[in-house]
Amino acid sequence: MAIKCIGILTSGGDAPGMNAAIRAVTRTAIYNGYKVKGIMRGYHGLVTNEIVEFKSQSVSNIIQKGGTILKTARSKEFRTPEGRQQAYENMKAQGIDALVVCGGDGSFNGALRLAELGIPCIGIPGTIDNDLAYTEMTLGYDTAVNTCADAVRAIRATSRSHDRPHVIEVMGRDCGDIALSTAAATGAEIVVVPEVKWSVDEVADKLNFQIKRGNTRATVVIAEGCWASMKPFDVYKFLKPYGKEVYEGEPMTAERLASVLKRKCGMIEVRSTVVGYTQRGASPTARDCIFAFEAGAMAVELLKKGISNQVIGMKNGKTFYMPIEKALAAKHTFNKKLYNTVNVFQSKEK
Repeated sequence: MAIKCIGILTSGGDAPGMNAAIRAVTRTAIYNGYKVKGIMRGYHGLVTNEIVEFKSQSVSNIIQKGGTILKTARSKEFRTPEGRQQAYENMKAQGIDALVVCGGDGSFNGALRLAELGIPCIGIPGTIDNDLAYTEMTLGYDTAVNTCADAVRAIRATSRSHDRPHVIEVMGRDCGDIALSTAAATGAEIVVVPEVKWSVDEVADKLNFQIKRGNTRATVVIAEGCWASMKPFDVYKFLKPYGKEVYEGEPMTAERLASVLKRKCGMIEVRSTVVGYTQRGASPTARDCIFAFEAGAMAVELLKKGISNQVIGMKNGKTFYMPIEKALAAKHTFNKKLYNTVNVFQSKEK
């Protein structure tokens, strides 16, 4: 089947660099004589037929912007056979012959379902979490790390002024790459990630070690998914005697961890900050933009050659492609060597 029109959507959590990828796909496709249609709000837009035609000027002045101009949303309907059939029929009615999907593992699974219906698909990895094992980097990860590093450096400066240790939570879901890279880039003394079992007492011991050395502005960087690997700790039972407003059964949070550490470390003031959505909405770094440019152009070139149902990645600084199924089957490998290097400074001095 000859391809005349390429659709593009962004799905899952937004990531810096998605707009750069949209621009690259659109302009490469138009240059090669294809029509381009943008699907609003991810797979939800495919089901509800929120589809607009893109011209070259539609993607002007977006490369430097965070987020995604196509917007993104979750879609319960698309998870059903009926919803996917509706999406397929809408694509055919709109004249869309192939689809480029920018997102994470859930987005790639969606592309795989459409491929089963006969739609040629190409995936571009767009997620700040860097949790797609087949590729060395995903769109948005470099920006997220730089955003977190800037935040940690600023917090460490004010922590030094006030002699206050700080707990800083970053994103990453169940992947600790953002936390680990941020800690390594900023000199943070303690890092806590989902991939390594940990206990509150272990973190308190490390922080006490720093305080006794005179480091009263030590930083604890934690990944948002680290609570899943935390050894049992009853935060209610511990904090209730101190009059803290915490209810039985409530989970540990960065703020509560800071409160616990304060009381386990001689009542030194320990503050907490959640870096939050600035990681997703920041202007993409040059590295993310360049990867987006190369991946978007490659996506169109693959479809032009009749190659489909592939995902694009980065290996040894070069873009490559591989089958969607194989990419989804790859297992993420945590950089234990870097983790140990960050934490080696916690060993007690002889």
